[in-house]
Amino acid sequence: MRQVVLDTETTGLDVNKGHRIVEIGCVELLERRPTGREFQRYVNPQRAMDEGATAVSGITDDFLNDKPFFAHVAADFLDFIDGAELIAHNASFDMGFLVSEFARLEPPVRILERVSVLDTLILAREKYPGQKNNLNALCMRLGVDNGHRDLHGALLDAQLLADVYLAMTAGQGDLGLGMHGEPVPVGVMAATAAAPGPANAAIRVRHADVGELATHATRLETIQKNSKGNCRWLGD
Repeated sequence: MRQVVLDTETTGLDVNKGHRIVEIGCVELLERRPTGREFQRYVNPQRAMDEGATAVSGITDDFLNDKPFFAHVAADFLDFIDGAELIAHNASFDMGFLVSEFARLEPPVRILERVSVLDTLILAREKYPGQKNNLNALCMRLGVDNGHRDLHGALLDAQLLADVYLAMTAGQGDLGLGMHGEPVPVGVMAATAAAPGPANAAIRVRHADVGELATHATRLETIQKNSKGNCRWLGD
């Protein structure tokens, strides 16, 4: 199985208000082993960054001025993810933006017909109910070093999420073990990519479909409003 762990940074939180993608970061896994292949692009969103988004990512309007538009990176990006299972944390957020960006192309691309999606936030909530399950909390819980994560970054967060996903789903296939039986971190594998090994017996995992992801996102928005911004289940 080929999987692509994905994260995006955006100009703001609401795709329905015209917010756009400003960074894409991806890490490839093959049979649950990091291959060393990564994809990262900054994108000129053709609109201003929200102050809150800049505070989180450190990405400024000036930095993005000379970056390519999404249409100019879309072919390379699609080639990287085409046919893969995308793994994202709070996937409805990232996929909402990707669906919007690909729909703007001429001709438009129905991205959800080209990939499947696995939401690690849903997996984490099932595994650790009632606990904080954003990326930082999962890194701490699973022993993934995120000490260098001062700001959010799409590629950095995709690398961390890949390690979190492999640790969180240990036992669901070949983890890509190192010489002493320890999972090999993505950061190490990026430098010395190992050839993929044979997959273990297939594990049936039920993934949320598009409708379920949308319902989940709507429910979280309602909780966020009713709790005055204190929804504990929203990932970051």
